[in-house]
Amino acid sequence: MGAGGGAARRRGGTAAGLFGAALLVVGTVLTSGGAYAQPSPPPGGHSAGRGEDEDHDGQGGRDRGKGDHGKGGAGPRSNDGPGAEPTRRAAPPVASAPAAPTTGGSDAPGARPAPAPSAVLAAVDGDTGAAVPTAQGLQQALAAALADKSLGEVTFAVADAGTGQLLYGSGENTPATPASTTKLATAIAALSLIPGDTRLHTRVVRGADPGTITLVGGGDPTLTALPADQVQIGGQPADADTAPASLDLLARQTADTLKSLGTTTVRLDYDLSLYAGSPQHRNHDGQNIALVVPLMVDEGRVDPKSREDAPDRVADPAAAAAETFAALLRARGITVTGKATPAAAPAPAPTASGQAPLGEVFSPTVARLVERLLTTSDNQLAEAMARQVAVAAHQPASFEGAAAAVTQELTRLGVPMGGVVLNDGSGLHPGNAIPPAVLTRLLALAASEQHPTLRPVLTGLPVAGFTGTLNKRYGSGSGAADAAGLIRAKTGTLNGVNTLAGTVVDADGRLLAFAVMTRTTAPADTARAAMDRVAGRLGGCGCH
Repeated sequence: MGAGGGAARRRGGTAAGLFGAALLVVGTVLTSGGAYAQPSPPPGGHSAGRGEDEDHDGQGGRDRGKGDHGKGGAGPRSNDGPGAEPTRRAAPPVASAPAAPTTGGSDAPGARPAPAPSAVLAAVDGDTGAAVPTAQGLQQALAAALADKSLGEVTFAVADAGTGQLLYGSGENTPATPASTTKLATAIAALSLIPGDTRLHTRVVRGADPGTITLVGGGDPTLTALPADQVQIGGQPADADTAPASLDLLARQTADTLKSLGTTTVRLDYDLSLYAGSPQHRNHDGQNIALVVPLMVDEGRVDPKSREDAPDRVADPAAAAAETFAALLRARGITVTGKATPAAAPAPAPTASGQAPLGEVFSPTVARLVERLLTTSDNQLAEAMARQVAVAAHQPASFEGAAAAVTQELTRLGVPMGGVVLNDGSGLHPGNAIPPAVLTRLLALAASEQHPTLRPVLTGLPVAGFTGTLNKRYGSGSGAADAAGLIRAKTGTLNGVNTLAGTVVDADGRLLAFAVMTRTTAPADTARAAMDRVAGRLGGCGCH
């Protein structure tokens, strides 16, 4: 059966069922409920923090070497443990739908209603009985879309998400530059090693020297100095589950504790010992990514409210965070003498000091952070999460240690890593290499009933035409508008490189995993549209 037959069946009444199976509003998360996590105090007063805009891709042909989040300029651009504490409160199974309709495709903003939320991925959980596409059917359905010259050199893979079985591909085992689809590897490793309800922990303790207090970085780049009513994540107000930890709350706690002890004058230092190695990414430009350090506020943005794709970042995020914290203490009646400086020695581990912290705040759960980094293709958060993988795997929390830890964990999960090269957790590094078949294997793992803790990888994928880095794609005139809402996929862009890897429910109700990887001289918007049409053809056929 070809594409036409499948499309006809969808028009005949299957669309509602497919939406129920495939469309989960971003924020839906299915986790293990924290069965393996030790309890810690629930976070209180999370106030702020905004993520990357959901408006990154498809910027109307202004291709100047930008990526999912990147500005133009030389070099590639991606568009795309001690610092963690588990908590008793797990994220809820299903979040509510957005309060207002989400923006549709680039040609018709606001024209489509937001997809309805669903409690489960019916196409994943259990056998739907839908027929599996054949290689011949897939070849017939995809031939015309894959012949588009704007794709340049293209490799791809299509797999049955339920079983992981490769159904069709070309160059599927050939390593290619993944760009931000690298974040799939980071996310899988993080959720495999770290309980999904774990929260990153920022605290203040007594310093090594008398009269000194130490602000201890726990690796949470979403820690914010913004008031709660100014917080947005991906262009939407934060809710109780997504709101980041508040630096103001931490200052309030610390000031209250100091006053209760009769102390109103302190010196402040800060502890960055959680991470190792150089904090500077190979492609650091002060916009797509800041220095990767375990202490920062608002991901190191100069303007925490910036809606820029790649905002200006402060030169020293840790020092800036410490100075902001000192100012907040002063506003609460604590005299902070001198300028904050790095601590001379690491602070004791929370359980080793025998003393309660002067103050502490907790990030959203790791499951929520993973969803956020995938939906918005957040480079800073991806690198932070990669270092949490390193900490959990007892590797140095550096670029090299994180890459080794992710590779080690994916190998343990049975992912064929022979052709995989990882140099970072975000995909900014042009030396990364992942074959298309490995990307579909990662997606199949996230869909597997044997790995329910990985499900936030699927729920975090942008929804075509509605959310994240797919917000302005799959619009009218794109040639793939029929697939809007039916595809969830991670985008990736570097100079001359465009990738797309995700899931789609075909016309028979079968959930497929796909990866399309290109290297081309065509403008990025043109290449992305061509990839979208390839994925759209998968959603429009039964392919038997």
